[in-house]
Amino acid sequence: MTHRHDMLEKVLDRVGSGVEAEIRLSTGVESLTRFANSFIHQNVSEEVSTMSLRVALDGRVASASGTVTDEETLERLVETAIDAAQRQPVDPDWPGVASPSITPATEHWDAETADAAAVDRARKVKEFVDAGTSMKAAGYCSSSSSEVFFVNTRGHFAAGRATTAILDGIHQTGRSAGSGHQTDRALSGIDAHAVGSLAAQRAVDSVETYDIKPGEYEVVLSQECVATIAMFLGAYGFNAKVYDEGMSFVDMDTRQFDESFTMVDDALDGRGLAVPFDSEGTSRRRVELVVGGVTKGLTHDRRTAKKAGVESTGNALPGGDTFGPTATQVFVDQGEQTVDDMIAGVERGLYVATFNYCRVLDPKSLAVTGLTRNGTFVIENGKITGAVNGLRFTQSFVEALGPDRILGLGNDARWADSEFGPGMIHSPSVRLSSWNFTGGTDG
Repeated sequence: MTHRHDMLEKVLDRVGSGVEAEIRLSTGVESLTRFANSFIHQNVSEEVSTMSLRVALDGRVASASGTVTDEETLERLVETAIDAAQRQPVDPDWPGVASPSITPATEHWDAETADAAAVDRARKVKEFVDAGTSMKAAGYCSSSSSEVFFVNTRGHFAAGRATTAILDGIHQTGRSAGSGHQTDRALSGIDAHAVGSLAAQRAVDSVETYDIKPGEYEVVLSQECVATIAMFLGAYGFNAKVYDEGMSFVDMDTRQFDESFTMVDDALDGRGLAVPFDSEGTSRRRVELVVGGVTKGLTHDRRTAKKAGVESTGNALPGGDTFGPTATQVFVDQGEQTVDDMIAGVERGLYVATFNYCRVLDPKSLAVTGLTRNGTFVIENGKITGAVNGLRFTQSFVEALGPDRILGLGNDARWADSEFGPGMIHSPSVRLSSWNFTGGTDG
């Protein structure tokens, strides 16, 4: 840590006096094992370091970043940032760099995952593949570690580290495919056989498919579907920049959701996967977004916090001034029902494994169109009776989770994949009273 701290301090020295500056160094190892046709075909491991510098000269702000950290390159990085800042107009909303504060000691780190070798990931791949007898499997298993260091010209220093392991794959029968996913802090926490078994079962159940008429259907949605919904709620609703611009659905202290729905952003939760501070060096904190169906909070960075007259919640993203502060360690409260319990309560409806290619049509209502993928099943009289071809939906995510719309929450919350990627949403399965399907995947 001392070496990294010294490196950042040297960069600050190059910036000189009379300039506000903040530097973020992220360094780590990203390792990936890919497989197709049930065979591993690629192992890659890359040590990555990224240095990001933001400077402000009398309110003129600019950033520069690079992946090389030798003396000459760092000198050019500083020169590039300062030269760019001198050419910028004054930014009236520049909040200044963060003052010194104590960074939470929370650490989401697993030493074995940080040191994982290709053979360790290969064992997980084998377990996944073996779970699908006579099928072809494809996907990836990854292990990664990152250490992040931050320093600014006001004397604030922060450091943290985290590890992540991911297994994501499909089993194919020749006429169908089924998906499975798990993300965890530790590679040892990945139950590859269970992930593979789920993917295989979905593939088998999808061999014979047929079309159904578009319309409103009661649904049971997997953790992946719920993760995409929650990610969109956070990015397009609880994002303080979007709210300030008048484009958010958020109506503070109003019951906009079903009373069973609670959603928080909390990088300090013991189950978390992130470092305990954001790209501006601000400590992360628990942010209650929805509690018992009532909208309660927004995610802020220093810029939006200054405009709103509040404190930053520690949700700044690298290069995030354009998009705004976003919740990236979201926990949706689970319930007490199993997936089978929820399916048993459906007279006629659909079970959906994955959403794909979701796009916002109207941010104010969060109306979204997207497709179902890798498993869409008909439920009749409390049992799955068949599979249907992929469907297109057009649905307000806020309305879908509205008062009296959630009929059940699963007891199966986990880190799920989403439209924006894995490791950001910890979500359960959910049963909803209605979801609007508008046609097949062709239109």
